[in-house]
Amino acid sequence: MIEPNEIDRQLPEEDNSKWIWGIFYFNRNDKRLFPPKREHWMGWTVNFANPYSIISMTAIFVIAIYCIRHFLMRVN
Repeated sequence: MIEPNEIDRQLPEEDNSKWIWGIFYFNRNDKRLFPPKREHWMGWTVNFANPYSIISMTAIFVIAIYCIRHFLMRVN
C-alpha cells in the first residue's frame, strides 16, 4: 500500500519550477550532473545549475569534435 507521504513527494526533475522554458533543467539543490529528463525513458539532461555538469558537457563536445576532425583528416 502506498503511504500518503509517497504520493505527495515529487522528484526534483518533475517540478515545473526547475525547468527554464520547459527544456533546461536548473536546480541548485540537485547535486546530480545528469538528472533524468521528465520522461525517464528519454534519457538524461544536464543540470545547468551545477558548474561541473557544464564543464563535463563541454569536455564531451570537445572530445567529440576532436575525434571527428581527426577521423576526417585521416580519410582525406
